Amino acid sequence: MRDNNIDGHIVHLNSTAGHMVPPLPQFNVYPASKYAVTALTETLKQELNFLGSKIKVTSISPRAVATEIVQAAGDTLSEGLRNHIKGNPNILRSEDIADAVLYALATPPHVQVHEIIIKPIGEAF
Repeated sequence: MRDNNIDGHIVHLNSTAGHMVPPLPQFNVYPASKYAVTALTETLKQELNFLGSKIKVTSISPRAVATEIVQAAGDTLSEGLRNHIKGNPNILRSEDIADAVLYALATPPHVQVHEIIIKPIGEAF
């Protein structure tokens, strides 16, 4: 973007686990990796500001989202966590996250949405 003089937009798909460690066993390094995304977002924003760049950086941090992760994780997820994700009527949908990305991208050139944290109504934790 800088080489082509384009004021673009970088969107990091993060997690609320990048802002707090959920009280869920078997998450292992997941929160640590998401904290790294949070730090990467802030570091990149500071670097681009230092360079005088107009490139925007946004981090989208949802709570649990109904995706294929439950099937992909197989037996590695605890039964309680798997049932919470599958049976939660308040769980976020992938469309909710896509809407947040579109919102950030639609902002005027002078506006940067740095962080969006998305939680469902009636969340369990």
